[in-house]
This record gives sequence, C-alpha cells and structure tokens, in this order.
Amino acid sequence: MTELTELTAVRLVEGYRKGEFSPVDVTRAALRRAEEIQPAVNAFVRLDEEAALAQALDSAERWRRGEPAGLVDGVPVSVKDILLMRGGPTLRGSRTVSQTGRWDEDAPSVARLREHGAVFLGRTTTPEFGWKGVTDSPVSGVTRNPYDPSRTSGGSSGGSAAAVALGAGPLSLGTDGGGSVRIPGSFCGIFALKPTYGRVPLYPASAFGTLAHVGPMTRDAADAALMMDVISGPDIRDWSGLGPASGSFTDGLDGAVRTGDVRTGEVRAGDVRGLRVAYSPSFGGQVAVRPGVAAAVRRAVEGLASLGAYVEEADPDFTDPVEAFHVLWFSGAARVTQRLGPQQRKLLDPGLREICALGERFSALDYLAAVDVRMELGRRMGRFHDTYDVLVTPTMPITAFEAGVEVPRGSGHRRWTGWTPFTYPFNLTQQPAATVPVGLDEGGLPVGLQITAARHQDPLVLRTAHALYTAGMAGITPPPPLS
Repeated sequence: MTELTELTAVRLVEGYRKGEFSPVDVTRAALRRAEEIQPAVNAFVRLDEEAALAQALDSAERWRRGEPAGLVDGVPVSVKDILLMRGGPTLRGSRTVSQTGRWDEDAPSVARLREHGAVFLGRTTTPEFGWKGVTDSPVSGVTRNPYDPSRTSGGSSGGSAAAVALGAGPLSLGTDGGGSVRIPGSFCGIFALKPTYGRVPLYPASAFGTLAHVGPMTRDAADAALMMDVISGPDIRDWSGLGPASGSFTDGLDGAVRTGDVRTGEVRAGDVRGLRVAYSPSFGGQVAVRPGVAAAVRRAVEGLASLGAYVEEADPDFTDPVEAFHVLWFSGAARVTQRLGPQQRKLLDPGLREICALGERFSALDYLAAVDVRMELGRRMGRFHDTYDVLVTPTMPITAFEAGVEVPRGSGHRRWTGWTPFTYPFNLTQQPAATVPVGLDEGGLPVGLQITAARHQDPLVLRTAHALYTAGMAGITPPPPLS
C-alpha cells in the first residue's frame, strides 16, 4: 500500500473527493515525516503542527460537505522562509531580521494557496536573503541532500527541495533569482519550475529586481501545473505582474501546444509530436559537463525524439553573461543590506558580506551596461525560439557536492555562479525554465534536465515535461532511508 507521504497533490485531491482518506490523515503523516527527516537534512526553519492540524480539520469538514475551498484544499504545502506568511516571522535566513513585529500579511502566492484551502506545514530553509546556490545560513545551519546527507541540497530553495523529495508535503513554494528552484530541484531529484517573470506575482518586491521569480517545487509536472493554476493570478501589490493566464495550466498538459512554424500558427494536439527541440549538451562547448550527467540527459532527449519531437543539436547564440549577472546580483545584495549598521553587518554570512562590498562599488552606468547585456541576450533568445519551441540542456553540469561550502572543493570556482552556467542566463531573459529528474549518476545522485521556452510559453514547458513523465522517462528512484 502506498504511503500517504508518497502521493502527489493531484492524487491527494482525488482521494479526498472519493473519501479514500482525509486531509487530517495526510497532514499528520506529512508532519510526522517532516519531524523524522529534520535531524538528517534540516529542511525546515519552523514547523507549525497546531495550525496545520487546525487547517486540516477545517478542510476535512469542507470535503465532508462536498464544498472544497479550491484546487488544493487539504494539500500539505511548505513555504520558503523568504516569502511572507502571516502568523510568524519571515527571517530570510538572517540574524539581522527581528522576529518581533506584526507579521500579518501573506505574499501573493501564499495568499492564493490559503484561499484554495492549502494546509501550511511550516517554513523551509534558505541561505541568507537567498543569495547563493547552496542552502546554509546563520539562522538555520546547513541543509543536506536527501540522497546523501554529506552533500548539499543546492539552493537557495534547498529546504523546499529536500522536503518535497522526502515526502514532507508534495508542494512547496520557492524563489529563483539565478536558479534557486532549479538547482536544488536537480540536486534533490524533484520537479521545479521558474515561471515567466511576473506570471506569479511577488510582494514585497525583491531587491534583486526582475531577476527574482516565484515558482512551484513539486513531485512532477502535473502537480506544478495544479499549483500554477492557484498561484498565477494577478495581485494588485505587484506592479510588474502579468494579467490573468489565458487558460488552465492543468488543462494544457493534455491539450494543444504550439508547434511547427510560428508564422503559420500550426498546432498539434495531445502530445509532443512535431515539437521543435534544440538540444544543447554544453552550450557549444562552453560548459564542462560530467559524463554521468551528460549520459542521463542525452537518454531523455532521445526519449523526446522517440515520442515524435523533432530534435536537433543546436546551441543558443550567446557567450557566458556571468559578469553582467554579477553586476545585477551583487548590486541587489548590497541593496538588501544597505540599511544595516556595522554591528549588524558582522552577523552576515561572510560570503554575502563579500559580494555586498563588491556591489557597493558598481556605478549606475555599470548597472545600465549590465541591463544592455541582458536586453541583447533576450533578443538573441527571442530569435532562437523563432526556430525552436524549447531548448533542452542539463540543469546542472554536476551533481550534488559536499555540504557546507559555496563551491565544490578543488573546482577553482570563486562564486556559486561558476557551477550554475545553465540556470542564471534565463533569469536575465525572464524565460520559463524547469528542471526534470531524468536519472542518477554513477554515485546514485540525481540528474536534472532543463527545459526552457520563450517568454509566456510556460504551458509548453510543463507540457514537454509532462510528456516525459507520462512516458516513464522522468522521475527517479526515491531517496534511500535516512540513517
């Protein structure tokens, strides 16, 4: 018999509807699982058992009456400790954030989940202000990998990825400014989507500006589509948010998708036959990809071809935009910490202090020059997607490395951007991009494949990923029991 903690959100909602089990049973199982895994992986900053069970009881009564509040009524959800959630402090991984205050406002995505009846288990870990691609902070310490706790979960949404991978709720809300849902999604073997910028509203606005996205971290693409149907609605607090989505993301998984010549509007319904896939294994030789990663991704790409997609090995036309990204990212970090006095700055993660000092040195002209690079990159990717519907790459060139460090020892990299070359370019361009688990490397660690599409083509990313899942080409062996 499948344990309740192993079920997807889609399956849970179906079970509630049929009366197979109740939100109370599921919430108790998820809370028990969260408590079991916490000593080994440190996925949570805070669990709120009392509030979660109260929400589950309310949900059970709604289901008993046949009046669910919404699409995820009774489904356990966790929230990265970057996003506001009323009822407790949002510490953002920092000892400089006071726990006192009213804490009476939900971020837009949290508010939409609450309106739809989600059960909130607690807050997941983040590095300080979400600044890096691994998850450790002065507040919560090191978050570890479900497949090997000696290794990193990735970041900055590492707690969310570990929680979902280990059954502590099927849904989690993460944020992504340079890969922060996709990096840990790849390292921990789950699905994670960075939607088109603005598709999921964000408030308060991020100091990292329009690099920062909010996205679902889930068991599979179908759960992510369900979550997007909930969190993608507009919110008046986000001045840069998009209008309502044109249709249901869930319906789009099995509906028509745009393929063929975009100028003729040709479509093909129900599958990925005819989808024009550009497969770039290494960005034209710019990225050194480990053999185990490359092999798993190639197998999945061959799987897309076997499903009828037109696959061509092709590289996007750009060189590494890391310097422009650093100007924007380091400036954002400096802005986050600008209000802090000398004594508070001593409390910061040393690496964060270092990039803030760099960010303070950039001029407005430096920043605008980086924006120029960003706009040119967006133009190039727009032209690229005039030929190809989706771009497929590895999500990460490596699998999870040792926990507690920003870069792999002996790699020669100085910052986390040195080992994430496939992720941050698409924060610059604001395109939708998802990571899909497609295998394990020779050491038994998860490998992710990244699917990227043109801006506003989020349904196409989800549709392509869903095709891999339904064909048995995505999804991996669950993590081994934690000792």
